[in-house]
Amino acid sequence: MNGDSLVRLRDIRKRYNVGLPSEAEVLHGIDLDVARGEFAALIGPSGSGKSTLLNVLGLLERATSGRYELAGQVVDGLDDEARTRLRRDTIGFVFQFHHLLPAFSAIENVTLPALARDGRVRRAVRERAAALLAEVGLAAAMDKRPAELSGGMQQRVAVARALILEPALVLADEPTGNLDTASSDEVFALLRRIHGEVGTSFLVVTHDPRLAARCDRIVEIVDGRIARDAPAVR
Repeated sequence: MNGDSLVRLRDIRKRYNVGLPSEAEVLHGIDLDVARGEFAALIGPSGSGKSTLLNVLGLLERATSGRYELAGQVVDGLDDEARTRLRRDTIGFVFQFHHLLPAFSAIENVTLPALARDGRVRRAVRERAAALLAEVGLAAAMDKRPAELSGGMQQRVAVARALILEPALVLADEPTGNLDTASSDEVFALLRRIHGEVGTSFLVVTHDPRLAARCDRIVEIVDGRIARDAPAVR
């Protein structure tokens, strides 16, 4: 594996309903590298395979065939427990809908991944969560519950949660798709700022060409194949 490659996919195929009359292949031999510290966009029409590819990258689904290396580890033969551990330790997720727990405060939501990993929230983790919320502009709102926050503020909590375990890779699936234009621009600017400060790799699925153009690289998937992979033109 290339020393600066965080992700390497080779000939990744994904089929559903294998062996049944309804068997369908959604990903047709995907080759993709994501370098450490890269900020890339994944675009494509609805039904093109973006979400399936993101699920494979995020170890939420297994590829039917092909080779996947993540952070120097070959993923393909790992059992479920090892995959879960690798996902937890390496990947952060930001979704279109923030999936915050309504009964938990902002800081409690941010510390949830650490709680799931360790069974408790250590003082250092809570301090990091508070620092992350301050970083995303929510120092004064850390004890508020999601219902007390705007949509843009809730998504910023979700960004902080994705970063709490210091992942090497953040997968963001339409992270601004549920926000108005102003909030969308704020959240995207936040992702770019964090990327610049921390150097975490980001792969952002977006349908917004404005946001894609603000990434460093654009990967376009059409009908389950990579149709374009080039630096963004600003």
